[in-house]
Amino acid sequence: MAAYSQDDMEKRLVRYSDLQACTNAFIDARTPGSNKKENFCLIGPGVSEQPGQHVHVKIPHGFNIGGARQPKGCTNSQHSHDTAEVFIVHSGKWAFRWGHDAKDGEVILTAGDVISIPERVFRGFENVGEDDQAFLFAILGGDDPGHVTWAPYVFEAAQGHGLFLMEDGRLVDTSLGETIPEGLALQAPTTLEDVTQFRSISHDEMQDCVQLDGEGIGEIRSVMSQHSQGVKELAIIGSANPTEGLDAGKMAWPHGFHVRRIEMQQEGQLPMHQRHEEEVIFIHLGVVRITWDGGALELNKGDTITIPKGLVRSLKNVSSMSAILFVVRGENAPKAPTWFT
Repeated sequence: MAAYSQDDMEKRLVRYSDLQACTNAFIDARTPGSNKKENFCLIGPGVSEQPGQHVHVKIPHGFNIGGARQPKGCTNSQHSHDTAEVFIVHSGKWAFRWGHDAKDGEVILTAGDVISIPERVFRGFENVGEDDQAFLFAILGGDDPGHVTWAPYVFEAAQGHGLFLMEDGRLVDTSLGETIPEGLALQAPTTLEDVTQFRSISHDEMQDCVQLDGEGIGEIRSVMSQHSQGVKELAIIGSANPTEGLDAGKMAWPHGFHVRRIEMQQEGQLPMHQRHEEEVIFIHLGVVRITWDGGALELNKGDTITIPKGLVRSLKNVSSMSAILFVVRGENAPKAPTWFT
């Protein structure tokens, strides 16, 4: 495989401190109550309606990685997606509400919790904690996850605030001097009749879509943990994988990607190995050093890196506490890694 230099890998690293936010990514971005949110495209363009939004890493992965940061009381309006959408709570306290009017149900999640919201279900979320920099790490299925479908009330609430959604999914921000292109019509607002074509799910059904922090961890003995020192691996999203010694995640239905939670004790490490899928690592807690033939990088809390297919690398917790990583890989079930020990 191709060699990767220090510079090559730094281009695949998104530091939390270097995140470039978009504050007008969606039609509700100026609506009172939703006008202080920040949206991020970490890997891939996501579903942003703002064609000028910065994308940190443009390499196609078969899924998209994004983020949302909101102050206390800020709400992301009710909307739906045609592909899988998964949120990992990095910080803060969040209320996730579903149904076109946000009245079908609510679940409160905090740091380390994960929720996978089914396709074609209206959902929204609000920072209900005290943290004014609360952050969600988001995963969307597909290289092109399509467009957002907004609940009916969102279009009316957005009127008069300078943002217009076009029928091709682009957003025009007239407050910045942009003009509506000739010959292009506005997106028709979603109607209550349209809403009947979307799913309505119960609170119990949504509970099956939530993995709480620490749930199901126990003494996990996967193939990875057997090759490593002080490492536990938990499947969160994805089917059972006997080649890795892992049972199915709680959310085992196909997403087009899979998600693992890896906990590394102090000085815990994964020896040199390679994987057959591109691997995105998000550092939830701690500091982790990745080393490969060509360089090394230290990843801090909130950082995200995508590792090329086949790159032989090792990982080590270099912090004074346990490190927790969330790992996203393409496809519904991965191949077992190759170990070089």
